[in-house]
Amino acid sequence: MSPRRSYDQYCSAARALDVVGDRWTLLIVRELLAGPRRYTDLHADLPGVSTDVLASRLKDMERDGLTTRRRLPPPGAAYVYELTGRGRELLPVLQALGAWGGPELGERRPTDAVRAHWFALPLLRALEGEGLVEVRLEEGQFHLHVGAQDGPAYGEGPAPREPDARLVLDAGTCEALSRGELDLPDAVREGRVEVTGDGAIAKGLRNG
Repeated sequence: MSPRRSYDQYCSAARALDVVGDRWTLLIVRELLAGPRRYTDLHADLPGVSTDVLASRLKDMERDGLTTRRRLPPPGAAYVYELTGRGRELLPVLQALGAWGGPELGERRPTDAVRAHWFALPLLRALEGEGLVEVRLEEGQFHLHVGAQDGPAYGEGPAPREPDARLVLDAGTCEALSRGELDLPDAVREGRVEVTGDGAIAKGLRNG
């Protein structure tokens, strides 16, 4: 575990950066907002991070009260990392950073890694209300827990039960939404997002 560094400034922003300002920390939070993850899964979805740095960051985050580690019962019997309540409070921080960073995305570069669930946070920002939403992209599927106060904000793969809404969109539309060039209601009206389902979220999008 690395020694905790500090800016030694009596400022809440500086204190926050003492905890989450290290490289990779907030991206680990992004991954753990999907719920408990094994080390190997985290490493696979954080291309570019070394095993040593990932292990060090996870230990630091556990020390600082952002994550916990527990062993799954048999037959899993693997260790998983998950966010504490304090760690989950970083969701609006990531949302604000994502909104601010949208214009920085530009066009996707050939060297850019991408995972379908990385579009979860931009879509969560765009959706209102509460409910379960399944999203289908060319890169894969994920689901969103819109308005959830506790537990995962999103998850990989199909929704675990019948969702309140299903969204189908192509990569170009999702990228435009992430960059802030297009908002979701307009994308639905223009036919760039297919919306099905009988829940309030689906009806709101179709009638928006």
